[in-house]
Amino acid sequence: MSKVSSSTLIKFKQEGKKITALTAYDASFAGAFDNEGIDVLLVGDSMGMVLQGHSDTLPVTVDDIAYHTACVRRGIARSLLIADMPFMSYATAEQTLTNATTLMQAGANMVKVEGGEWLLESVEMLTQRGIPVCAHLGLTPQSVHVFGGFKIQGRDSENAQRIMNEAKAMQQAGAQLLVLECIPAALATSISQELTIPVIGIGAGNGTDGQILVMHDVLGISSGYIPRFSKNYLSQTGDIRSAIKAYIEEVQQGLFPSDEHTFN
Repeated sequence: MSKVSSSTLIKFKQEGKKITALTAYDASFAGAFDNEGIDVLLVGDSMGMVLQGHSDTLPVTVDDIAYHTACVRRGIARSLLIADMPFMSYATAEQTLTNATTLMQAGANMVKVEGGEWLLESVEMLTQRGIPVCAHLGLTPQSVHVFGGFKIQGRDSENAQRIMNEAKAMQQAGAQLLVLECIPAALATSISQELTIPVIGIGAGNGTDGQILVMHDVLGISSGYIPRFSKNYLSQTGDIRSAIKAYIEEVQQGLFPSDEHTFN
């Protein structure tokens, strides 16, 4: 199979083919996911919780992300690889360029940033310098203390309109991909229909152009809280490769997420 690029994802959106994505942090799991046909792999700052045992993502560093990005890169041949820009790694223009360069040199095809209007200049700056950007709106875990916890975003009309406006602005600034996390399904569907760039959801219903989950949730090995929007595929299949295959098939067929995994 040919390598997945940002152009591939745009083609998928245009053709109505759902995009499949998972987090990954090492060569072995990444290779297994890649072999099953996952389109996008994200080296997420979720590692702070699922790998490092923290209560949130804030302690993760650029060096952490770069190390795991390099590991994942060595394990894959097809999937598009995105690396998270961790907390406070893109607070200034100089930091943004330096840290994004580090992640791209570690093997990423794209970097992901969390935030709205304040990030537009950074997104434009990175894009102009040849660094593709994935924007992330809705529940942005790096802002968990501002939100007062992991809470659904965009439930009232004012905040829903703000998220819609920020999504359009991110596209205008040059973002090539958008992740929407924990927002009402109707809002996520509307944003996906309004934008020409692909929109990947997590806890955002099945009206987006694709889905992403944390690999530990898909395999049912996350400790503590299991998000409502997740599904344990390993418990259904009893085999890791079969679990990933089932996840891919259900996303592509529009069966996941179902109503029980969706916020309305």
